[in-house]
Amino acid sequence: MGFFDKLKKINIFNLGSELTDDFYDELEESLILADAGLDTALEIVEELKSRVREEKIKTLEDARACMCRVVADQMNVGDSALDLSTKPSVVLFIGVNGVGKTTTIGKIGHQLKGERKKVLLCAADTFRAAAAEQLTIWADRSGLEIIKQHEGADPAAVVFDAASAAKARHSDVVLVDTAGRLHNKQNLMNELNKISRVIERELPNSARETLLVLDATTGQNGLIQAKQFKEAAGITGIVLTKLDGTAKGGIAIAIAKELGVPVKYAGVGEGIDDLKPFDALEFAQALL
Repeated sequence: MGFFDKLKKINIFNLGSELTDDFYDELEESLILADAGLDTALEIVEELKSRVREEKIKTLEDARACMCRVVADQMNVGDSALDLSTKPSVVLFIGVNGVGKTTTIGKIGHQLKGERKKVLLCAADTFRAAAAEQLTIWADRSGLEIIKQHEGADPAAVVFDAASAAKARHSDVVLVDTAGRLHNKQNLMNELNKISRVIERELPNSARETLLVLDATTGQNGLIQAKQFKEAAGITGIVLTKLDGTAKGGIAIAIAKELGVPVKYAGVGEGIDDLKPFDALEFAQALL
């Protein structure tokens, strides 16, 4: 069973249809219903039509294979792998409360440890009650080190402690949890800028990633949220959580295409192994 087999499928390729105008209309409608968005759906269908003509495709199965390549190409907007090229590297996680941000950090930390990396967690979400405790549970579960302070502490001060610890302990990667707020973009920007200045000062040559964690079940609202975060904070990649039976998988295409930011991880369940590095072609094959 493939990783993305929990996705809701676009089943038009299983209906025995022929490659007629009605088929393309139904495909376009299916993409829109799957939350790919109108513009993205239109672009995908037009590209498929063009390739079908160029490659003289006649069968539904060949059209499905071609469609998988079209979708994957739409989503290949940057390197989907994390940049962990320095020791330590820093990965900052941002996103609103409730999207699974802290859980995502724990799962990625667990995976990186499995790759024999020395991982340090930084509990810089000091505003949400019990955020540090939740991250500590993940640290204990996976045998990871964690830096934290009391609730309400200055997030940048926690990041300073983590940077100092990373240097002293020769950590490979620091995973930083941040407060999940967007009601005031200026406050968010100020806070993240302060954290960034600390990282730049204390770990000046470190590879940096800023990952936005999004709940895929929010659909087009998630896309709006992503645009706001990109404007306020700048992001290098997306983590899509809950991209399973209740989600509309097309939102992954819309986010990558409209933001020009790669999806780097995808989650399809609650288990510790239900979050994996994203593969666009594998995703497209499962969706279709």
